[in-house]
Amino acid sequence: MDPLPPDAIQRVLFLSPSVHVYAIPPLTSTKGYLAASWTSPSVHQFPPCRLRIVETAIPTTKPSSSSTNNPPTPFSTTTTQTLTTTLLLEDPTTGALFAACPYTSPASVSATLDSTRFFALRVVGEGGRRAVLGVGFEERAEAFDFGVVLQEVRKVLGMDGVVGGAEKGRRKAAGKENVGMQGEGEGARRDWSLKEGESIRVDVGGRGIGRERREGEGQGAGWIAPPSAGVGEGGGGEGGVGFLLPPPPSAKEVREERRRDAQEGGFDDGEFGEFQ
Repeated sequence: MDPLPPDAIQRVLFLSPSVHVYAIPPLTSTKGYLAASWTSPSVHQFPPCRLRIVETAIPTTKPSSSSTNNPPTPFSTTTTQTLTTTLLLEDPTTGALFAACPYTSPASVSATLDSTRFFALRVVGEGGRRAVLGVGFEERAEAFDFGVVLQEVRKVLGMDGVVGGAEKGRRKAAGKENVGMQGEGEGARRDWSLKEGESIRVDVGGRGIGRERREGEGQGAGWIAPPSAGVGEGGGGEGGVGFLLPPPPSAKEVREERRRDAQEGGFDDGEFGEFQ
C-alpha cells in the first residue's frame, strides 16, 4: 500500500480477530458465489487472517475561487477531506498485510447465495494484480455486523444512490401494481353499506327482511323494498309496507288461554293439572 500523508486520519470501523480465507474458483454463472464449493478438498485454504475495515480521511487544501490569482492566505483556502475505505486481511500475530480490498463499489464485496457467513472479496495485490478471495466468519452475529458496517460505508461514500434508486423504482412499480389489483378487486364488490336515510327492518317470523327508507324520502340508489306479504290491518299492496306480525305468545299466556277456554266450556281441571 502507498504511504499515507502525515495529516491523514484513520479509523477502524470493524475488526474480526480471525476469519477463514479461501482461494475460491472463478464464477461459472452470473447468479453469484456458492460457499458450499469453497470447503471442498480441491479448494486451497489459507491460514486464518485478521480482518479490519479501515476508513482513511486525507485532508486536501484548495484555494477558493475568489483568490485564484492572489497569493494564498489562511482565509483564502478551503479544506476538504477525501474518504476511502479498505478491507485489510492481515496476519493475526505480526499484523503483516496479506491482502487489501479497496471498497470502491458495492461489487467489491459479494455475499454468497447459500450462506450469510461467507463473502467474496476482490483484493488488489502488488503491481495491481487482482484476485477474488473467499472469507468466512465463525459466528453468524459477527458476519451480520460486518454487513451492517459495509452498509453504513456505502451511505457515507454515496454508493447507495444508484442502487437505492433502482430499488426504489422497483418498489414503486410493485406498489402501483398492487394498487391496481386492489382497485380491480374493489370494483367487483357490491356496496352493501347503508345509504343515507335507510334503516334495517328484521321480522321475527322471517318476513319483511330488508331495507326501508324513512318516511318522506324518495327512493335512492341501493334501496331494497321489503316484501308486501305483511299480515295485519292496512297490509300494503305491491311495493307497500305492511304492518309487522305480532310476536308469538309465551308459554304462560298459552296455558292461561287454554285454562280460560276450558272453564268457559264447562271443564275445570282443578288440581289435576292443565287440560290437554
